[in-house]
Amino acid sequence: MEVVYLAGGCLWGVQGFIKTLPGVLFTEAGRANGTSQLLEGEYDGYAECVKTSFDPEVVTIKELMGYLFEIIDPYSLNKQGQDIGEKYRTGVYSEKREHLEEATAFLRGRTDYDRIVVEVMPLTNYVRSAEEHQDRLTRCPDDYCHISKEFMEKYTLK
Repeated sequence: MEVVYLAGGCLWGVQGFIKTLPGVLFTEAGRANGTSQLLEGEYDGYAECVKTSFDPEVVTIKELMGYLFEIIDPYSLNKQGQDIGEKYRTGVYSEKREHLEEATAFLRGRTDYDRIVVEVMPLTNYVRSAEEHQDRLTRCPDDYCHISKEFMEKYTLK
């Protein structure tokens, strides 16, 4: 099992989608690569993300990147759907250099590479989100999500 942290806007929808992918063993809603905790539950500089534990023999970083690109606008800086702000930036974070190299190769392989604003960075820190954010769309399917319900239903892969 390996772990990568995927940011794609509001973590509710990202977790709801990522957990359905082949080879994904476990997901956890959280925040990555911030600078400080301001108040209980409020963080400075963090990206909402999904800690993704996966089996690399079933799904590769390149494939996870392809799936991530299905649910994000990779050209939109700090904005996905109606969610606006630094915490909604897109990114791939990992403690493994190989993951970052594979993610970077995926981005560089695209003809529109120079327009993409998806971060690929080492994981510097991670904070698990409160329980109310874990699997939120499973418990509250009518909550707002930048990923359409139709897309989520179509792409339920497990």
